[in-house]
Amino acid sequence: MYKVGIIGPESTGKSVLAQDLAEQFKGTYVPEYAREFVERKGSTEVTYDELCGIARHQIEEITSLPFTEEPEVGLYFFDTELIVTKVWFEYAFGQVPEWMEEAVRRYPMDCYLLTYPDIPWIPDPARSNGSEEIRLELFDRYEREIKDLDKPYFIITH
Repeated sequence: MYKVGIIGPESTGKSVLAQDLAEQFKGTYVPEYAREFVERKGSTEVTYDELCGIARHQIEEITSLPFTEEPEVGLYFFDTELIVTKVWFEYAFGQVPEWMEEAVRRYPMDCYLLTYPDIPWIPDPARSNGSEEIRLELFDRYEREIKDLDKPYFIITH
């Protein structure tokens, strides 16, 4: 099994990239659960408890994958993952639950593709942070988190 986390600020092409890579490499696309959640809710305003639920769902997605030692069997492309949720805890609430910190370290991706915010932000009902300053700040936070995990990553630009 090999897990690729595609992360980055809003409106940087993560979903399209994850879907295209899954198709190209005959892997499995794992959609962004937070997007599904806010679309169902009808609001991008997420409470602390709701974000905890999103994080627990993401952990369940990762831990329920069929395990195999062979990387070519079970290639997964995650459209966002735990690092993004951890950063959102910090950004929105100024705190991260201890269990979330532990989960980020316990369930890392094998590789990360970090999308750079060099394309225009496109409004969407599931998006809330279109300012260039915020997008760059989030990009920097995501990159620091990946570096802290000491996992390989590649910056994707358009």
